[in-house]
Amino acid sequence: MMNLIRELIQTIAWCICIVYASIPSFWFIVHPFVGFWRRRRSPYKTILPAWFAVWIVLGIVSARWRHEALYTSWWGWIPAAVLFSAGLWLYSHAGNGFSAKQLGGIPEVLPDHPEQRLVTSGVRGRVRHPVYLGHLCEMLAWSLGTGLVALYGLVLFAVVTGALMIRMEDKELERRFGEEYVQYRRRVRAVLPIPRI
Repeated sequence: MMNLIRELIQTIAWCICIVYASIPSFWFIVHPFVGFWRRRRSPYKTILPAWFAVWIVLGIVSARWRHEALYTSWWGWIPAAVLFSAGLWLYSHAGNGFSAKQLGGIPEVLPDHPEQRLVTSGVRGRVRHPVYLGHLCEMLAWSLGTGLVALYGLVLFAVVTGALMIRMEDKELERRFGEEYVQYRRRVRAVLPIPRI
C-alpha cells in the first residue's frame, strides 16, 4: 500500500513538474513573435496546442528517469513544505495589482489591449518575476520531497530556459514601457531578491 501511495505521489509530482518546466517554452512561443500573434484573431488557438506539445515532449524525454530516485527519505518533505509555502505565498502576493489577463499574457498578444500597465509595487518591488520564483519553489519542493532524478532534470531545464526567457521578456517589456522599465530593472532583481539589511 505504501509503495502504491509513493508511486502515485511521484507520478503527480512528475506531471506537475512537466507543466512547470514547460512554462518558459510557452513564453518562447509568445515573446519573439508578439507582432505575429497581434495580427491573428485568436492567437491562443495556436499557442496553447504548441505548449501542450511541449508537455508531451518533456514527458517523453523525462519518462526514462521518472522512477529513479537519488534518495528516498521522508525528511525531504520538511524543506519541501517550506518551499511549497513560499511558492503559495508568492502566488498570492503576485496577484495583488496584477490581473489574470496579465498573468496569462493577454496584453502581450492582443493589439491595443487596454491593460498596458507596469506593476512595480508589493512583491514586485522586491523581485520582478515573483510568479516564476513561485514556480521554481514549487518545482524544488516536489524534487526535494520525492528525490526523483527526472524532477531535478526538469528543474534544471526550467532554470536554463527560464533565464533565457526572462531576458526575452525584459526586452519586450522595455519596448512596451521604455525608460520606466529600464529604471525598474536596474532597481529590482529578476527572480532572486536580495534581502534588505
